[in-house]
Amino acid sequence: MIGVCLPLITRSVPALSPERSLFVIVKAFAAGIILATGFMHVLPDSFDMLSSDCLKENPWHKFPFTGFVAMLSAIVTLMIDSMATSFYSKKHKAGVVQPEEGAAAVEEGGGGLVHGHGHGHSHGKMVAEGSQLLRYRVIAMVLELGIIVHSIVIGLSLGASNNTCSIRGLIAALCFHQMFEGMGLGGCILQAEYNFVKKAAMAFFFSVTTPFGIALGIALSSMYKEDSPRSLITVGLLNASSAGLLIYMALVDLLASDFMGPKLQGSIKLQLKSYAAVLLGAGGMSLMAKWA
Repeated sequence: MIGVCLPLITRSVPALSPERSLFVIVKAFAAGIILATGFMHVLPDSFDMLSSDCLKENPWHKFPFTGFVAMLSAIVTLMIDSMATSFYSKKHKAGVVQPEEGAAAVEEGGGGLVHGHGHGHSHGKMVAEGSQLLRYRVIAMVLELGIIVHSIVIGLSLGASNNTCSIRGLIAALCFHQMFEGMGLGGCILQAEYNFVKKAAMAFFFSVTTPFGIALGIALSSMYKEDSPRSLITVGLLNASSAGLLIYMALVDLLASDFMGPKLQGSIKLQLKSYAAVLLGAGGMSLMAKWA
């Protein structure tokens, strides 16, 4: 809750507003943590579960289900991302810039030339801003959905675990990466410019999903056995799908979206700082794989 609410609360602080460089750097750090969570924590866990000796040789040891499911998950996330963007663009009629209107206005002769050009430029700018806002909203919704699925899975694993040694390390890693996942999500919600009710609802659902998963895991702990084939297959496949989703969201909707955007493309210095933040976040989360 602290992580997801921090960007929303600190909007009144000028240094942390979305237009400032510090906001971009912190968001890059959070994206690095999400990326490392997918690659260094969730994906290896899935490989271990689906290649366990408790599972039958055929088909689990003869086909790389983890990589296959992670790949499918990334493709499905791309489909949802793309279709949601198209849907909202058509719904609000602001998703596609129409340069022809501005060009037609400029073609008006005489004294109307300057006025026509100014009107076309203003309209084009409004359409572009509307398109960017819609994109931010789609990113926020897809990221929220992905993180919620991932949070329930890790909460379930923690709640059902009976190994006190693994629980301690898992809680430390969980608190660390959930906080910064929340910061990344909170930054996206802030850029999406939702009203207060939607912001509060998205922050609430992100905050309660992991505790809900933990409670569900505790409730199922009597019938849930970590080494049973059914549990290994279910959690292993869910982890693989979560990994593909997290990796896609971190690389495409968080990192590529910002690094290919006008703000970072206009400043090599800011790009280098943001890359350092990504490496720092990913490196810190990767080191935690030693304990959890």
